[in-house]
Amino acid sequence: MKKQLFKLLVKLNNAVLPSLYKKDPMKLTTMQKAILGYRYWALTNSLN
Repeated sequence: MKKQLFKLLVKLNNAVLPSLYKKDPMKLTTMQKAILGYRYWALTNSLN
């Protein structure tokens, strides 16, 4: 159940949140770093 919830969350994130994979992490703003961290957290939990 938890894994399915995170998979749904990742799909929602991909549809709504901006993609930051081509940007340099050192040049991101604080908000962009938070979004990147949140997306990473959701992705790692969906894979476990």
